[in-house]
Amino acid sequence: MAMKVKAVEKLLKFDKNSAGVYRYVMSPEMYSSLNQKKVIKEAALRSGVSQSVMQACWDAAGEVIKAWATEGHSVALPGLGTMRFGLRSKSVEDVNKVKTGLITSRRIIFTPDVDLKDELKNTAIVITCYDRDGKEVKRVTSDDSGDVEDDSNDNVNPNPNDNTGGGDNTGGDNQGGNTGTVTPGGGDEG
Repeated sequence: MAMKVKAVEKLLKFDKNSAGVYRYVMSPEMYSSLNQKKVIKEAALRSGVSQSVMQACWDAAGEVIKAWATEGHSVALPGLGTMRFGLRSKSVEDVNKVKTGLITSRRIIFTPDVDLKDELKNTAIVITCYDRDGKEVKRVTSDDSGDVEDDSNDNVNPNPNDNTGGGDNTGGDNQGGNTGTVTPGGGDEG
């Protein structure tokens, strides 16, 4: 099995006055979304239980995961990894200035398990290239190292003077439900 990616030649403009340049821009080809009914049907078939039993288990697991995650737990998702809620926030020096207004966003944090990362690493990637007219001009099969992005480096702050905790890879986050502390320009300590 392989992931399908398309590389489409697009005109990129970096400001209003530039003529722009054509570049091939890659993005995953989107498969159809699998609805819950189809997933439950397949899971019931693979497990040998009825669809109604699988539906009841699915619903119960979803409610338990939601309840425990909102209490601050990191919850296991079978065969996938763990999920937890977190947040991004600004930091302050004075405890009297700590308030909910410092929270810039709430987050859902998914940490894949090793087996899932290995599956992704070992999955071939097929790239189909299309020119600006939509004509297929090339097809490439991956020969890359299969490196998988490691989110354990999320707390590295590329700008130590920025303690807002903004962006995807900056410090100043309190990502763990009831654990961790927000530190200026620092990261998670929990």
